[in-house]
Amino acid sequence: MKLKIGTVTLDNNVILAPMAGVTDLPFRLLCREQGCGMVVTEMVSAKAILYKNKNTKELLTVRSEERPAAVQLFGSDPEIMAEIAAQIEDGPYDVIDVNMGCPVPKIVNNGEGSALMKDPKRAEAVLSAMVRAVKKPVTVKFRKGFNDESVNAVEFAKMAESCGVAAVAVHGRTREQYYSGTADWDIIRRVKEAVKIPVIGNGDVFTPEDAGRLLEQTGCDGIMVARGAKGNPWIFHRINHYLETGESLPGPSVQEIREMILRHSRMLADYKGERVAMREMRSHMAWYTSGLAHSASIRREINGVETMEGLIDLLDRRF
Repeated sequence: MKLKIGTVTLDNNVILAPMAGVTDLPFRLLCREQGCGMVVTEMVSAKAILYKNKNTKELLTVRSEERPAAVQLFGSDPEIMAEIAAQIEDGPYDVIDVNMGCPVPKIVNNGEGSALMKDPKRAEAVLSAMVRAVKKPVTVKFRKGFNDESVNAVEFAKMAESCGVAAVAVHGRTREQYYSGTADWDIIRRVKEAVKIPVIGNGDVFTPEDAGRLLEQTGCDGIMVARGAKGNPWIFHRINHYLETGESLPGPSVQEIREMILRHSRMLADYKGERVAMREMRSHMAWYTSGLAHSASIRREINGVETMEGLIDLLDRRF
């Protein structure tokens, strides 16, 4: 099912969620190849771009073959957010997304991320300023509410729509929940009933069947896959197939997992250098091998691997 966000039409309605430390360029490319309808960058601080922080260059890099892509900005100063959105608008991004859902303490204590759900007036000022500053579609991702006492996703979505935002993504957990417990899909349904713009549902999509149920129970327009994609880029192909045919494809074979690990490592090494790539592959390896026989000992071994040669040797021995 195609999804239209403002002027941008996606190939399908299954989107890779932004995840800090996970959705870098190599991983986004792998997910896109597997049929992901749109990728989103790791979140980037608008202030860091303003002050020319050197780390933002890598975070802002998007290649033509991964598009359509959204760049995700975070910040709480309406002027800075609008200025940076305008500054990067000519970049290789189809959509400019705003993070109002990040639960991490240092972001929240700074009044950014999900802290903006406690300050809808400021959130409104940020979104209005950004929509005025750019022609590309602006979207926003937020949560059910800050905590159980302040569940305000419906009002927040209406506010975003009134600012001219092109779509909203709703994670069915409060900030206080982080990623624990189960996601409340009912709040996604209520948001969908309250606004006319596309609503993307997020939370607890780990299988193709989950994706089907999310659409059915909420009526949402798009599906955002976050943790379900870690070590599992195949999930996009499997969800699309399931939504089109009702048939559940089997997960990847051990051989396919080995090939994907190898390819992912090589792409990372080309992109970030071998040393950094091997360090980052430790987390990815844990996700790729989760549920496999001997995965615990594979995870222990990967921690000692420093080179591509060492990784290939490990894969040859263990797979």
